Amino acid sequence: MSTLTAAAPPRAEPAAAPARLRKALGAFATGVTVVTVGGKSPRGMTANSFTSVSLDPALVLLCVGNDAVMNRVLAEAGTFAVSVLGAGQEDVARYFADRSRPAGAAQFEAVDWRPGGASGAPLITGAAVRFECAAWRTYEGGDHTIHVGRILALDEMPGREPLVFHGGQFRQVVPPDGGEAL
Repeated sequence: MSTLTAAAPPRAEPAAAPARLRKALGAFATGVTVVTVGGKSPRGMTANSFTSVSLDPALVLLCVGNDAVMNRVLAEAGTFAVSVLGAGQEDVARYFADRSRPAGAAQFEAVDWRPGGASGAPLITGAAVRFECAAWRTYEGGDHTIHVGRILALDEMPGREPLVFHGGQFRQVVPPDGGEAL
């Protein structure tokens, strides 16, 4: 009969330098989204820290830097939308990542969109999937805030390949047979 003994917790090592950590985390391929809020002063932001949380209730989360304008906007909004960009929408991703784009409704003049029926937030045309969400919970996450939303509605384009971000570059999904990216 063996007995289990608790091992001493490992000694905390210094965290990796931010540049090294960013490169290491870039080894994980992610989708690319544009998070939007409607209302009197609509706002959009490119984000790749988006994931599912739960099927019942239907929950998703996104992480937003504490210093981002969108963090404050999301904290005040009751609803928001997430457009999962499709392959070929790199220009949209870059546009909403550019801090010099116009503020308010003017920032949406450069892209095709329609207002969400459940959230009123702009939904990006051509996205692979679009989610409309009600703000559900927020959590502290270091230099980011974790925003959890309950899905109110979704709209998908079957067969539309997503835009992918890996190793600091936008990429497209390549079929397993080695054929051309769709």
